[in-house]
Amino acid sequence: MGRDLDKERFTEAEYARFGERVKEQVGTLRELLDTPGFGQGPITIGAELELFLIDEEGRPLPRNSEVQEALGDPRVVLELGRFNIEVNLTPTPLAGTPFEVLSGEVQETLSKVDAAVHAAVEGGGAVPIGILPTLDTEDFTVGAISDQNRYRAMSRGIRRLRLEPFLVKIDDLELSVEDVILESANTSWQVHVRTPPERFARLFNAAQLATGPVLAACGNSPFFLGRELWEETRIALMEEAADDRDVQRRERRDGRVTFGSDWVYEGAHELFERYVQDYDPILPDLTEGALPHEVPELRLHQGTIWQWNRPVYDPADSGHLRIEMRALPAGPSCADMAANTAFLLGLTLSQAERDLTGYRFAEAYQNFYRAAMHGLDAKLSWPGRDGEFEAADLVLSLLPEAREGLLEAGVVPHDADRALGVIEQRTRLRRTGSVWQREALARFGGDRGRLVRRYRELALSGLPVHLWE
Repeated sequence: MGRDLDKERFTEAEYARFGERVKEQVGTLRELLDTPGFGQGPITIGAELELFLIDEEGRPLPRNSEVQEALGDPRVVLELGRFNIEVNLTPTPLAGTPFEVLSGEVQETLSKVDAAVHAAVEGGGAVPIGILPTLDTEDFTVGAISDQNRYRAMSRGIRRLRLEPFLVKIDDLELSVEDVILESANTSWQVHVRTPPERFARLFNAAQLATGPVLAACGNSPFFLGRELWEETRIALMEEAADDRDVQRRERRDGRVTFGSDWVYEGAHELFERYVQDYDPILPDLTEGALPHEVPELRLHQGTIWQWNRPVYDPADSGHLRIEMRALPAGPSCADMAANTAFLLGLTLSQAERDLTGYRFAEAYQNFYRAAMHGLDAKLSWPGRDGEFEAADLVLSLLPEAREGLLEAGVVPHDADRALGVIEQRTRLRRTGSVWQREALARFGGDRGRLVRRYRELALSGLPVHLWE
């Protein structure tokens, strides 16, 4: 999804041809993944940080093209909304001090984007936050979509399937929606980890299991349109905003944004095959002259199914496979995002040592949504332990396992301990980004703009949220 398209309108013949190519290429990819030695190499991690641009009042600032041009940094790309921008961080080996490296680059790029926005609008800046509290309904017009063919084409592709407006429902909030622009209300911190094909099933299942308790410890999206909703409202909003299903399809398959419905039993090919079988194309852009191993249509199609954990095939460097972990919110600070990454990766690596397919998938599914709704107060279960636990207690009990997973992967102890120490203190103090936002809004008498402006100042400081006033 990183490149723009040459056009935004496609014919039914192009949709049909694209569908044929995708079916051909999923077979090609399976052969590649089964090739001895494919994708071998050291474990590397990367991340994508989505940001909101704000004006001097803390309101969304629809100037991302101008900011991107001023920066001239290839790491910075446009996102769906004109008030969003994305930073693609440099991949780094997991062995060593990855979280120190990651935190440093986040701080550097966040400050750089913030300065570019401030230069364009005095008092403006960039904010790493799951959902911007100052968003209002008038911010979600068709004109708010970034000026790129791929986003307009994506909007058309989903409308082609959905046909008529539908209701977005989160608790007592109901909105009638005709477009995908509500997706732009959500910004995430998306972590990638390279994995050999033979380890994919174990690692992917472990990521699914780990995401629940990790998400409980890093909520940062309590508000939308002036209402207090979930601890991580972004989860519900993204699933509703990008849903292409009519009533019949809702009974047959998951939405395009989903946690999934079962474990992976053999390998990544199961998920790619499911994506091709279950989901109609929405961006039927045909590539001519590609090499067989590039499978461009399949990769483009896969990029339009936003499972909270999903496989990524990258043909670069003879090809490799990654797991993209998409459930974490942006922010609050570079230290928090590095800590969230350490906890998620460490817990995933430690849980991948066992076969999870004997554990009920519904338990992991339930954990995920309970964590999104209730954060550290959620009641969660865990394989091998009887009953349910308060999420805060479960998180603290899992930190040693996460540490062991990181050290086994070659992370030096001081880097693992510093990052996981942030999670421990945040959990013991119950000071997530969502908690800070709720308390700050009350302290500021409901002034959402003041909340955002103060949040930006503290996020730029680099201090973890549990140390914010």
